[in-house]
Amino acid sequence: MKTLGIFRHAKSDWTDARLRDFDRPLNKRGRVGAGVMGKHIRDHGVGWKRVLASPAVRVTQTIEIAGEAAGETPPITWDRRIYLANSATLMDVLREQDEHGAPRTIMLVGHNPGLEDLIFDLVPDDGSNPLRDIVEDKFPTAAYAVIEFDIENWADLGEGCGRLVHLVRPRDLDPSLGPALTD
Repeated sequence: MKTLGIFRHAKSDWTDARLRDFDRPLNKRGRVGAGVMGKHIRDHGVGWKRVLASPAVRVTQTIEIAGEAAGETPPITWDRRIYLANSATLMDVLREQDEHGAPRTIMLVGHNPGLEDLIFDLVPDDGSNPLRDIVEDKFPTAAYAVIEFDIENWADLGEGCGRLVHLVRPRDLDPSLGPALTD
């Protein structure tokens, strides 16, 4: 069995129009959300053996703040392909992991719409998973999902082969982090 964590970067700052998209940092709400989610991810207790992450500033800051809040950060592989990647690219990155020691648990940290689309591609749309229905509404910033697979190798990852078993959004843990909050 393999387990995939999907963690979207926290809320980013759009105030400096001169910054490239890649260089946008987290805003105040994003820093708070990253910390709240870091504690939740630790307490959820999966024990991530590898983190694959986009090197964009908002992702690196999300991981740094979440790791500080959790008191731990697993080994991170920064992969430029994850930056604004589509689902097919993210699946390719995951399938390659057998070549690098094939841990049972991997967390992917990146961006939408790729992460959301990856969930849609991996989890069947058969009406049996209410968590998938929530993702269809929105996979917001700093959301965290866990998908389990009955596969031996990451190379066997394919469409519809996963079960979405956990989903938490920052507002589920702290209502002040919901969409009504302004920065």
